[in-house]
Amino acid sequence: MSEYLEKVSVLIVDDQDFIRLVLRQVLNALGCKNIKDAVNGSDAWNVAVAMNPDIIITDWEMKPTNGLELTHRLRTDPHSANPFVPIIMVTGHGEVERVMEARDKGVNEYVIKPLSAKSLFSRIHTVIEHPRDFVRIRSYFGPDRRRRPTPVSNDRRTTTTVIDAQDYLERDELITKIRVG
Repeated sequence: MSEYLEKVSVLIVDDQDFIRLVLRQVLNALGCKNIKDAVNGSDAWNVAVAMNPDIIITDWEMKPTNGLELTHRLRTDPHSANPFVPIIMVTGHGEVERVMEARDKGVNEYVIKPLSAKSLFSRIHTVIEHPRDFVRIRSYFGPDRRRRPTPVSNDRRTTTTVIDAQDYLERDELITKIRVG
């Protein structure tokens, strides 16, 4: 497992120093070596533009820009370094309404605090090995909100890209595919 995340770059976004430290230690234990952090969504935007991370792990509640606002901007702003970047929300909000709201803003995966290394790795593994297609409709751009293929009559969505999971750990190839995608 220590080599699995070796080439994956991660941006941690949380306003609490302790949580950023815990996430960094968990990622280090999982083999991740390229980790940056930010204290809120505004700072994270600047880091993401400069770094172009492979995965973003963000909290929900932060000021002045929270995790949902960051997600929306990453998905829709024309200056986004990568609108397809997998986003994992780590938050204390476990209500179904909150999970659905995050999903509807473009969050790929959701982890409820307190988190474990196993739960975080499970979500990271999912975004790497089982990425969802991205879809664009009038009011939404992000990962397909359905987790399994369900036939839909009159489907107005357009699939934007499919990422080959085998190439995910080959960072340069992944970034090329996403940008070209």
